[in-house]
Amino acid sequence: MTPDIAAVTALVEEVAATEILPRFEKLAAHEIREKSPGDVVTIADEAAEAWLTPRLVALLPGSLVLGEEAAAVDPDILRRLDEAESLWLIDPVDGTANFAEGRPRFAVMVAYVHLGRVLGSWIHDPVNRRTAVAEQGGGAFLNGRRLNVALPPDSVREMTGTIHGSKFGDRELVSRIQARRQRVNAIRSLRCAGLEYIRLADGGAHFSLFSKLMPWDHAPGVLIHAEAGGYASYLEGGAYDPARIDASGLMLAPDVASWHGLHRLLIAAEERR
Repeated sequence: MTPDIAAVTALVEEVAATEILPRFEKLAAHEIREKSPGDVVTIADEAAEAWLTPRLVALLPGSLVLGEEAAAVDPDILRRLDEAESLWLIDPVDGTANFAEGRPRFAVMVAYVHLGRVLGSWIHDPVNRRTAVAEQGGGAFLNGRRLNVALPPDSVREMTGTIHGSKFGDRELVSRIQARRQRVNAIRSLRCAGLEYIRLADGGAHFSLFSKLMPWDHAPGVLIHAEAGGYASYLEGGAYDPARIDASGLMLAPDVASWHGLHRLLIAAEERR
């Protein structure tokens, strides 16, 4: 069962208007802290997740919630990825570092997962008043306009996209990817997965490669990208699964052929002659 798409859309837009935007560029020093080295959280993250949690559960009584901030406090609730039949994933402020620095690149992200399958996704861009929505099998839309990924260029080397692999993942693999990034047209990261996914689904870039795979960062975007016509797979193969957070990386491309072309350029071991 998929929840009421419009009702969830209204919630993600309302939480941004009531708990997030009023605090943007107005955070006091004590309202920003590190939950781990280099990973900041703000009062807006915590307030937004607390606001959304009961309201999402009320839409589907009996459902559970896995939010980024709740998991930071109690990592054991990650087991809900495997155990919950009906699960909401929440990233209350994706791009928190941008938000804390007063940069207007952040998003609210929600996904609904049933029996391990992502059935509904929402990414809201509060500053630009844009909401990307997807329902499995129903297409992806941005403020009501249908989304479509970019057509791949004739040469894989001409593809534009982002490579997120400097801080997380297998060091040898990350080093290999970074050494090869000049083989493609790597562009600057937005430092916000939600906005990266909107850019991908709206044809503003061809690909993204991620090595940090927390479910709230990717479950919403992978479905939106897929419903916009794109293809995603783990670097070692396999379709996206929110519970698979220990894979080496996730790459998204316009189609299967371009994905494999990128994999050969960026990931595959060089053949010895």
